[in-house]
Amino acid sequence: CPVVLAPKNRSVAMPPPADIVKVAIEWPGAFPKLMEIDQKKPLSSIIKEVCDGWSLANHDQFALQHADSSNFYITEKNRNEIKNGAILRLTTSPAQNAQQLHERIQSSSMDAKLEALKDLANYSRDVTFAQEFINLDGISLLTQMVESGTERYQKLQKIMKPCFGDMLSFTLTAFVELMDHGIVSWDTFSVAFIKKIASYVNKFASDISILQRSLAILESMVLNSHDLYQKVAQEITIGQLIPHLQGTDQEIQTYTIAVINALFLKAPDDKRQEMANILAQKQLRSIILTHVIRAQRAINNEMAHQLYVLQVLTFNLLEDRMMTKMDPQDQAQRDIIFELRRIAFDAESEPNNSSGSMEKRKSMYTRDYKKLGFINHVNPAMDFTQTPPGMLALDNMLYFAKHHQDAYIRIVLENSSREDKHECPFGRSSIELTKMLCEILKVGELPSETCNDFHPMFFTHDRSFEEFFCICIQLLNKTWKEMRATSEDFNKARKRV
Repeated sequence: CPVVLAPKNRSVAMPPPADIVKVAIEWPGAFPKLMEIDQKKPLSSIIKEVCDGWSLANHDQFALQHADSSNFYITEKNRNEIKNGAILRLTTSPAQNAQQLHERIQSSSMDAKLEALKDLANYSRDVTFAQEFINLDGISLLTQMVESGTERYQKLQKIMKPCFGDMLSFTLTAFVELMDHGIVSWDTFSVAFIKKIASYVNKFASDISILQRSLAILESMVLNSHDLYQKVAQEITIGQLIPHLQGTDQEIQTYTIAVINALFLKAPDDKRQEMANILAQKQLRSIILTHVIRAQRAINNEMAHQLYVLQVLTFNLLEDRMMTKMDPQDQAQRDIIFELRRIAFDAESEPNNSSGSMEKRKSMYTRDYKKLGFINHVNPAMDFTQTPPGMLALDNMLYFAKHHQDAYIRIVLENSSREDKHECPFGRSSIELTKMLCEILKVGELPSETCNDFHPMFFTHDRSFEEFFCICIQLLNKTWKEMRATSEDFNKARKRV
């Protein structure tokens, strides 16, 4: 008979329960304690157990926090984020810590105040601590310190300027971190506070940390409150912001463009075009091109995003023309079409040449409008009743005819001399191309929060949209010739462009 051996007993390691997390917990002056945390137990019970291990009374005044650089408190809401092997720290509770810091930042000792503000700036990143500090009316305390700070320490600035600068920097940092949690409304701040922050943009231009935080506060004010937008717009001008773009610190440049974008985005419709004109007068684009885009350093993602936002907001000014239909009865609008015909076929004559009979002129105009590539040869105004691109297409055509006249005449004459089936109709091409550019450049859409796709050419020309069109219409015509395309190939040629 064959011998059957009994299987050996093998011990199989069981995985630890999912609710048990192994951690190390630190306490100043003691060796770290290794323990298992049962996630099913209340957090207060775990803290009591830790305190009992070190014979610490009043366990309700203690809390656990991550021992990494974040120092974030552990709460019932985020305790599931604790990983095996994590290092935690037993520390004072958020309420106790907030109360202590609230008292310390009001110390009469400059050194103690400075150290307290430094700690406050660090702890304010934690929403749990922030809520406790805000409950003590901590935001009001910080704003009062900012409003009175310059006058209160004016004499000390001469002998303790570095200390004053650091104090203000930590105060503003704590304020920014606390407000970023969205607990307090931006509508609660006084004009005096706004004026003080705005003044720091000029007064502390050489102090990078104060300038950066002041710009961040101004941006948030504008974006989060209509009333604050109006007040900030009265205090800050484009002229005051432009010098900060001419420096070498990319973070300051980024925050500066962010403030400009915020003012642009929140401006009323009647003020937006006015602001765009101011930006052009101040040569903002050439400054950005020289000191940001062509600077000897890589453009980081946040800067690229702000450049993209500025580009979108500027192109959005074209939305009104894009959505405006042509009125066939409007003589001023019809004159634009007459001007296109005149430049192409009769450049040396007057636009309103009245020689010849009415019928002869109508016949001549119909022939010319066909050569210009309009769909409606008799009344080309009807070609511009579709929105988008509406009147924007006609604007582009006139710009091309006036600013690139030789290229315009060449394209029109080349196509008018081709066989009908091989002509690249200028009118139809221009309308379709303008519509395509509006789609690509997202005219009329709000900026994406994540996109950073900006076009450097936007910053090289005051009429960049029109210049985009001029380049593309010539490229389309060139592609059309190379393909020996017919009218059925129109979409294929357009996609190749």
